[in-house]
Amino acid sequence: MNKKQALVSLIMGSTSDYPIMETAAKFLNEQEVPFEILAFSAHRTPMEVVDFAQNAESRGVRVIIAAAGMAAHLPGVIAALTPLPVIGVPIKSSIEGIDAAFAIMQMPPGIPVATMAINGALNAAILALQILSTGSDETAVFYKKKVKDYRNGLKEKIRKANDDLKEAAFPYRVK
Repeated sequence: MNKKQALVSLIMGSTSDYPIMETAAKFLNEQEVPFEILAFSAHRTPMEVVDFAQNAESRGVRVIIAAAGMAAHLPGVIAALTPLPVIGVPIKSSIEGIDAAFAIMQMPPGIPVATMAINGALNAAILALQILSTGSDETAVFYKKKVKDYRNGLKEKIRKANDDLKEAAFPYRVK
């Protein structure tokens, strides 16, 4: 894959969100997805958000993952300014992240944001990979295999866990 052109943008409202978003970055890196990481604030740098969102598609970005806490307007503002799919990650900051989750979920008709669980950056990255895997071009086929391999790895982890559980010895355990 071309490492010089980001296919996924990881956007966060503040660098304090980075520890959560790092899980998405690690996953995308493992799956060989070119990505970028940027910090923008819908409230403190609104013009930069507008510039980013309006130009992301022309730069080759295909999916945007936007994380925000508290008022969490960033994912919705970005979604309003681009035709690209936007995945929102509510960050646990105040009132356990419920405020951020509601802010990201409650988008008006016509401006959808796919909303993950609070601090759900890994699932956001997995969904981005699945979005990249749609279609029949070379890139989609490459990422479709990555999705399938990842899912098969999850199955193997559960199978191994069950094998390990068989070894747990308890006098009253029925096998």
